[in-house]
Amino acid sequence: MLAALARTATRRPKTVILVWLLLLVAGLGFGTRVFGGLTSSVEDVPGSESVAAAERLDELTPHGDDFNAVVSAPAVDTPQLRDRVGAAVADVRQQPGIARVPDPYTTRGLVSADGKALLIPVTLKGGLDDDAEEEATGDAADRLREISAGDVAVSGGPLLGEQMGGRAQEDVARAELITLPAVLVVLLLIFGGLRAAALPLLVTVSGVAGAFLTLYGFSQFTDISVYAVQIVTMLGLGLAVDYALLMVIRFREERRKTAERGTPEDVARAVHATVAHAGRTVLFSGLTVAISLSGLVWFPSPFLRSMGLAASAVVVVDMLAALTLLPALLALFGGRIAPAGTKSRTRKRIWPPRGPGPAPEPGAFFARLALFSARRPLAVATTVVAVLTLLALPAFGMRINIGDARQLPHDTEARRLYDTVGEHYPAGADTDPVQVLIGAGADPGSEARMRALPGVRTAGSERLSDGTVLLELTPKGSVDGPAATRIVEQVRDLRDEEPVEVTGNAASLVDFRSMLAERAPWAVLTVLVALFALLFAFTGSLLLPLRTLATTLLSLGAALGVVVWVFQDGHLAGLLGGEGLGALSLTAPPLIIAIAFGLAMDYELFILSRMRETWLETGDHRAATVEGLRRSGRVVSCAALLLAIVFGGFMTGGFAPILQIGLGLTLAVLIDATLVRMFLVPATMTLLGRRAWWAPARMRGLHERYGLREEAPVAGGPVLVGQGDGQAATEVRPAPPSP
Repeated sequence: MLAALARTATRRPKTVILVWLLLLVAGLGFGTRVFGGLTSSVEDVPGSESVAAAERLDELTPHGDDFNAVVSAPAVDTPQLRDRVGAAVADVRQQPGIARVPDPYTTRGLVSADGKALLIPVTLKGGLDDDAEEEATGDAADRLREISAGDVAVSGGPLLGEQMGGRAQEDVARAELITLPAVLVVLLLIFGGLRAAALPLLVTVSGVAGAFLTLYGFSQFTDISVYAVQIVTMLGLGLAVDYALLMVIRFREERRKTAERGTPEDVARAVHATVAHAGRTVLFSGLTVAISLSGLVWFPSPFLRSMGLAASAVVVVDMLAALTLLPALLALFGGRIAPAGTKSRTRKRIWPPRGPGPAPEPGAFFARLALFSARRPLAVATTVVAVLTLLALPAFGMRINIGDARQLPHDTEARRLYDTVGEHYPAGADTDPVQVLIGAGADPGSEARMRALPGVRTAGSERLSDGTVLLELTPKGSVDGPAATRIVEQVRDLRDEEPVEVTGNAASLVDFRSMLAERAPWAVLTVLVALFALLFAFTGSLLLPLRTLATTLLSLGAALGVVVWVFQDGHLAGLLGGEGLGALSLTAPPLIIAIAFGLAMDYELFILSRMRETWLETGDHRAATVEGLRRSGRVVSCAALLLAIVFGGFMTGGFAPILQIGLGLTLAVLIDATLVRMFLVPATMTLLGRRAWWAPARMRGLHERYGLREEAPVAGGPVLVGQGDGQAATEVRPAPPSP
């Protein structure tokens, strides 16, 4: 298959490029329509009690969602302000889709005790479709913002979700504008020429456009979360840079074998060799990452499912672009890309400046790192594992919640409303209640017992059209904090077999956590089995897949632990523009785990592919470890540097979930590319020795029959080995038979 792709790319490069150009146009023209149908809801679980009860409540009540406006001024009871507020309230009452707007001056509790704030609650009519609700909410909010006195902020209900989703997209767009120029500069420094540096960006744009087109197709059948678009841009950029770096650096190495002649035949041979070797790694990496991320499709939550669809789509499209578009571009323009170890024909060497004397052997620094770990493997492995375990410890206490306006920066409208209400009104004034539907046949004492539950701040009730009692229990603390979720659990424990249902934000969070606990073990098991099978097909080893999964999970746990320590526990969060919220955003851990796990598997496969090549050449496990890191260390380090820049850009905004994702991914990339791949991997490979490549006879037979392999390397090539003084040297060894 790979040979056929290489032949197509070298024989018909213009046709391949034209196909991808059409895909790019379609992706940017049609695929971006997916932005018009995104949902910002992340906690709903179809079929859960909270969703079913909410739907029933919508049918039974004549009103729908509500939101609030808050007016703050030195004095809100002046005649001028009364007139302006009264006119605005009267206008909003007349607008379509509005059920009620109470007079804030005559309704108890809406004027703050200090007379400096005024709440205006707005309730929508029930039964509105999404478009009608959005129009009614927008028109009412715009009219209330026109009150020309003091400071006016409008948020809550459907507006809060919209404002959070909008801020998330703004922060991602801002990060991309900041980081993409920096990425291009670093690519220029890495490759020393614009042509080679532009290739990863071309793959990125094509991959993201293709993924948007795929997501638009998915959106015709299922909801797509706004956060799925973030995964497309972040993971798409990360994998495109990874794959393009691997392919281009390998192409430059293959070009060096043609003595820089640059004839079409030489370039074609270099492209074929690149696809045969690096293309195999890209194929396995793409399949591995896609399968691992597709585990999210197991979950019924539209948020998680759409993330899995988005991630799998962008991985597959990036992989196909690297295996088809990139070889076609190399076939056309590869003759103008300088071979490895030589100066670019179009640009002078930028950095680092080269002094007099012979050029250092490529990858010598990474070879020395591998030799350092190989000389003292137990000490290195123990130290790194201890450090990563220590960093990962806070992750065991991780809590997730839906979050409220505190996730937004203080200058946003929703946060201004939250801060104003918190400053001028009693605690819990803006906390959404736990909604309990008590059916007509329930025990008459049920309502009293629920009102008396610990953690209930206030309780109110009303009888609905079918005799159902709607009991609203306002919890102490935040809308989805420990007190609120405990009330949900206690109500469900108390009801026994009675017709009682619970809904609201806290109930949605409880149902989401329950769904995770029920489905996660099966999803994880399926993913691990599939990954083990793919890694075995890639390496032919029984132990390497287990070691790979263990080290990857260790580095991921360390990054997640630091995020918990910073943003949940509040240590140093202020330095990053955030604050300790007592829990992580529900969206952050899945995104961090999905993207970081995929990138870590990328780096592992890049290194293992080079180690395996040397192992097949020499049968020397020490040489395979050192040579593998020497040849792949530059790719992994450059990719990690670029991605750290990209993910670091996400910490320039102030939205808490994006800050958490940015820090988590930046740390995950840096930890994995340094401590794990440069120290822990060579140390564990040395400890395993020849056993690292072992598999039972039957499994070896399966691999020889079904495993995907590139053509065997030429025997007798130069191999880097370790010397007694810890320096690197080369020698020629005969190639043994395949293990």
